Amino acid sequence: MTDNNRYPEKVDLSSCEKEPIHIIGVTQEHGVLVACDKETGRIGQVGENSSEFFGIAAEELLGKSLESILGSKLADALLTTIKNDEVFEVEETSINGKQFIIIPHLSRQNLILDIEPIDGKGDNFDFQKELTSLLNTLSASEDAEELCTDAAKITKSIFGYDRVMIYKFDEEWNGKVIAEEKNEGMDSWLGLQYPASDIPKQARQLFLKNRVRTISKVNYKPVKIIPLISPINNEPLDLTNSKLRGVSPIHIEYLQNMEVGASLTAALISNGRLWGLIACHHYEPKFINYYQRQTCEFLIQIFSNELSLKNSNSFLTNIEKVDELRIKLVNQIHQKNSIKKGLSGQNIKLTDLFDCGGAAIVLNGKVKTVENTPSKKEIKKLTSNFLAKKSDSLFFTKNLLQFYPEAKNFKESGSGILSLRLGQSDRDFLIWFRPEVIQSVDWGGNPENKATYDAEKERLTPRKSFEKWTEELTGVADTWKDFEISGARKLSESVSYVILENQKKEIDKLNEQLIEAHNELELFSQGLSHDLKAPLRGIDGYAHILKEDHYSDLHKEGQMAVDTILSSVEEMQDLIDNILSFAGVSNKDVVKNTNSIDRMIQDILTGFNVKSNYPNTKIEVEGNLPKVVGDKRMLSQVWSNLITNALKYSEKSKNPKIEIGSEVRNRKTVYYVKDNGIGFDPKFKEEIFNLFSRHSGDDYQGTGIGLAIVRKIIEKHDGEIWAESKPNKGSTFYFYV
Repeated sequence: MTDNNRYPEKVDLSSCEKEPIHIIGVTQEHGVLVACDKETGRIGQVGENSSEFFGIAAEELLGKSLESILGSKLADALLTTIKNDEVFEVEETSINGKQFIIIPHLSRQNLILDIEPIDGKGDNFDFQKELTSLLNTLSASEDAEELCTDAAKITKSIFGYDRVMIYKFDEEWNGKVIAEEKNEGMDSWLGLQYPASDIPKQARQLFLKNRVRTISKVNYKPVKIIPLISPINNEPLDLTNSKLRGVSPIHIEYLQNMEVGASLTAALISNGRLWGLIACHHYEPKFINYYQRQTCEFLIQIFSNELSLKNSNSFLTNIEKVDELRIKLVNQIHQKNSIKKGLSGQNIKLTDLFDCGGAAIVLNGKVKTVENTPSKKEIKKLTSNFLAKKSDSLFFTKNLLQFYPEAKNFKESGSGILSLRLGQSDRDFLIWFRPEVIQSVDWGGNPENKATYDAEKERLTPRKSFEKWTEELTGVADTWKDFEISGARKLSESVSYVILENQKKEIDKLNEQLIEAHNELELFSQGLSHDLKAPLRGIDGYAHILKEDHYSDLHKEGQMAVDTILSSVEEMQDLIDNILSFAGVSNKDVVKNTNSIDRMIQDILTGFNVKSNYPNTKIEVEGNLPKVVGDKRMLSQVWSNLITNALKYSEKSKNPKIEIGSEVRNRKTVYYVKDNGIGFDPKFKEEIFNLFSRHSGDDYQGTGIGLAIVRKIIEKHDGEIWAESKPNKGSTFYFYV
């Protein structure tokens, strides 16, 4: 096991965010933790305070069966529950004449038991009876604010803590006390804010798994777990779900600085997200037993349900209003046949959707502003340098300056933004801006002084002052609400759909133009054969007359001129034929049949009259080549071109040789034509398939169209063609269909 998996020996505020509090290795002292192998029930780890509660030393319990402390009936029941994958039940039992409650849960290979003494059980039923009547108060709360006030009163009434606060998180995880109940004579903390670092990320995550957390005695002596490392998996014990889990020394010091003696903290969940906390402080030790904690679980569940309901009702009411405006905006877009005009029209504007200072419509990088916004130049820079680089299409903040320093230039109009990318383009956005709202914030202590250096402890320690500290915030706008974000998202989807419709219309229009151009090209191809070949026939005819009747009368230069005319005419005719062939392949549909490759190659070789035209070339053809399904005429053209090239470019080799065969690659039949000719530089292995691309030098005739035709045919057969070669080492062309 690496040291990274152990709880650090020294922790201070510089490492607080990374503190692995789930493997802290100690428990609180109001109960005993026992961990055993979930398969065998053999005890592997025990809290060192077992002798205080059970009269049995921890060392004596290690390695023994769970029944040694719980008895065989309860021990067997727990192991059976694990075996049958059932839900654990909390059990009561007697250990050495004392009554305890057993709270079991699984942690990887460990069965962990939190064992607490039963104290005042009769009062627990009174708690729940009182709770039932008080819950009606929560249901009757008219809105979230009143609900929080009522919840604070109920919590203080039931549990009797000196101070009860409802603590709400903002979008940056700073917390604010929005409701409070306290003893008379105590200073009020209502309205105070606390920085996100007071409850770091890993602590917030644990609240989602273990919703009620008690510290019975802030100045407790941590109880060591013996041994520290689990003998089952050689790792520290994961105490995420343990009710006895010890407390971070940083948090203990934080509470001591607040002069708190005990605390209870309960997570408030709204729509699956950590919304806030019920934070209870007592100024002397206070133990809340299991049944009372269950009462608290019940209370926060009802509170969370009511909070979600009230937030949902408020959300639905607001979103309905936003939706009405969205529909009208979309109708305006269709009426004006313009996104920009539709969203910035005279009747309803983009800025009417919800409260904002101004908005911008960015389409294809061009900006249209509505009301009070940064300049178009600043918006272009914001989109290209910042928003276009965000992976998510949605981005919103009330403090743009902390993400985008250049926002200082326009904080009066754009301290806060809500931005949505339209479709997949990084040049299309809808952006709403909110101006700077200079506000005073009351903090519980100076948020800049999160820590001080303690010379005696030689480390950073939490701040000691929690007196109200007022800060004037600049460059910050009002927070974006859930219904505003949802409404903006819906509008962006509607606008994206309009963009797609417009793109489809444009594509349809281009398609019509393409069809028209295709038809014109077909006519051009047909005309090309007539219009170009007719004068060529005349040139060719008269050149042959010159050669037949007057060739001997001409000087040597004249004879060379006649020969050049005839060879040029032949090249021009080949070029026209190849261009027409390439156009024909592009336009022609594939007619698929099963074809014999053996017969196809034999016909081609016979047609080339290889024995006469290439007497020195040795040609080896694999017997019984696999048949192929495809267009016979097109595939014949492929083989013809590849074999022609192989013959032509290997003819001048010392012992010209061509191999034709097949092999299986990735369950595909791959055909090949291999020669030992001049080859080519591998860097041209893609270019050689382009139109008019030639890399064979001036010693070999050709138009540079043959391989382009081959690739076009292979592509029409959903196949692939490629080549491997080195200069003067020959070439091999592979393809499959």
